Amino acid sequence: MIMKKLNTYSTFKNIIIFENDDFIIINKPQHISTLEDRNSPINVLNWARSYFNNAKVCHRLDKNTSGILVIAKNDTFYKYFSMLLETRSVTKIYHALVEGVQNIEELELNNPISTSPGRSKVDFQKGRPSMTLVSTIERYKLHSLLECMPLTGRMHQIRVHLSNYGLPIIGDQHYGGKDLFLSAIKTNYKFSKNKKENPLMGRLALHAAGIHFEIKNGGKMNLRAPYPKDLQAAIQQLKKNKR
Repeated sequence: MIMKKLNTYSTFKNIIIFENDDFIIINKPQHISTLEDRNSPINVLNWARSYFNNAKVCHRLDKNTSGILVIAKNDTFYKYFSMLLETRSVTKIYHALVEGVQNIEELELNNPISTSPGRSKVDFQKGRPSMTLVSTIERYKLHSLLECMPLTGRMHQIRVHLSNYGLPIIGDQHYGGKDLFLSAIKTNYKFSKNKKENPLMGRLALHAAGIHFEIKNGGKMNLRAPYPKDLQAAIQQLKKNKR
């Protein structure tokens, strides 16, 4: 049991990208739930509490989304950050690999979104106001890397808005996205008859890349989170096989 706690403590410590007396910011790995998950005992909240007993997660990322997550060390900061979220004073930057080639300077996706357990959709009758700003970072042969800034906080907002616009995120089968295979982008790709081809990423290609907010003492927090290895590898292959 002691060894397990030590392993959890060190695992969490290794993903910290900023820490002070009030909060911790981590680069969440993919495939890890933010809060308790009935399908797995492993989640960010348990990791955080092995490192700091009173830790509280300030917002959520989907299980298969990697990137920046803010964790409070005390109730004062937790309430402060909640207020920042309510007043839309937190800037979150996401990077998404999508199907389709787009050259977007700044696109405003603002269709209303309604939510039900585990799923969201564009809904002009019952949906709540929702807004995501989108721009292109890089274009490839059949895909694009986009920067997305959600100005509201609906469940699966970026995923729903991009899918509705015709740019589903790679690997997001929940909202019409397909897996990315090397054979689909590489010219003269040689198939192995006896081996099934695995996708370049076995998950949703969405990463919480940056965050910006003001700290109580008047300072500013402006952080970026490096891509995980699977997203790095997928982007490398897309760059190599642009033509």
